[in-house]
Amino acid sequence: MYEIVRKEVMSPAIKLLDIKAPEVAAKAQAGQFIILRLNEEGERIPLTIADFDRSKGTVTIIFQEVGYTTECLGRLEEGDSILDFVGPLGQATEIENYGEVICVGGGVGVAPVYPIAKALKEAGNKVISIIGARNKELLILEKEMQAVSDELLIATDDGSYGHKGFVTDLLKQKLEEKKDVARIWAIGPMVMMKAVCETTRPFNVKTIVSMNPIMVDGTGMCGACRVSVGGETKFACVDGPEFDGHQVDWQTAMRRMNMYKDKEQEIIKHHHKGCGCRCH
Repeated sequence: MYEIVRKEVMSPAIKLLDIKAPEVAAKAQAGQFIILRLNEEGERIPLTIADFDRSKGTVTIIFQEVGYTTECLGRLEEGDSILDFVGPLGQATEIENYGEVICVGGGVGVAPVYPIAKALKEAGNKVISIIGARNKELLILEKEMQAVSDELLIATDDGSYGHKGFVTDLLKQKLEEKKDVARIWAIGPMVMMKAVCETTRPFNVKTIVSMNPIMVDGTGMCGACRVSVGGETKFACVDGPEFDGHQVDWQTAMRRMNMYKDKEQEIIKHHHKGCGCRCH
């Protein structure tokens, strides 16, 4: 069992948990993920590692309550435990001193962008970070991103904080100003990552995205997380989760992502009718 040692409510639907998992924390790197299972009857869900503390043996996960399992996870409190917490999984981010880089995070995607920006800064890069959300209340990790960035830009869809508009607006401005950006990382909703890649393509700047397709085992056996990259089939769990965004077949990826939306809504509706959440 893996104990929750800290919980923070970042917004009504976004929660942060520090999980006591010394073996995972010992090997975790930026860009990797874990798969957890709440109990014997629970489903396995992947969540990107938002941070880790090797000395304390903890791994930080940040998630938005969008489905049955994340709702149940959000109800757990400090002192509660999770049955399975497997990782670190996936390929770590390739961290080098590239020069000047841009990290773009949208919504809860700011969480996995944070350790990448932190690692890039520690490697000597000049880091420009652009983060965004639908509104100010949903913006997360502003102070943390500020601390690991040379420059931080913020956008909100409704203009309640920072630039009114999308992260791609600010990204395009920066790319027009600067001609020496070496690499870009973008993590967020799939539609946002696709928009970032469309924005960066004319500037010919390599753009890395973190794919979050449907995933079951996390070891490359089930094939559920397959994505088409450069005309080849890749498995996000073992080949990724990071890929060259300019090579991703976004149309296929987005269609696969929506395959089980109806089923997800059914179980949430069933749960809300009082069937109960078996988190414990």
